[in-house]
Amino acid sequence: MFTPKYPAPDTAPTRTAHLIPMPTGDAHAPACGCHHSPVAPAAPAPVPVSRPAVQLTPGSLIVAAAGGTAVVLVVGAVLVSMLLAVAITGVSVAICAVVLRSLLNSQNQQR
Repeated sequence: MFTPKYPAPDTAPTRTAHLIPMPTGDAHAPACGCHHSPVAPAAPAPVPVSRPAVQLTPGSLIVAAAGGTAVVLVVGAVLVSMLLAVAITGVSVAICAVVLRSLLNSQNQQR
């Protein structure tokens, strides 16, 4: 049950015919002696097209800096407003708890 189960070994016949050395008479003849057609040499790989590097002008640097500053300010304002909302909620819950405690204490003291 806990022993591993290995797959059956591959039963494909081994090909040793390609290990025969190439005859010296014909340089384009295949080494295996089979009836293969001669293989043409591969074409050279295409040269990739070079693209010009991105060049930043002083105007585009100013625009990029202004855009980055705007993004930082907007994200900061959102985060600060969320923190402020959590703080206000916490203070209001604390005030409600104090009021309820005082009401319950005053009700228990009147009995």
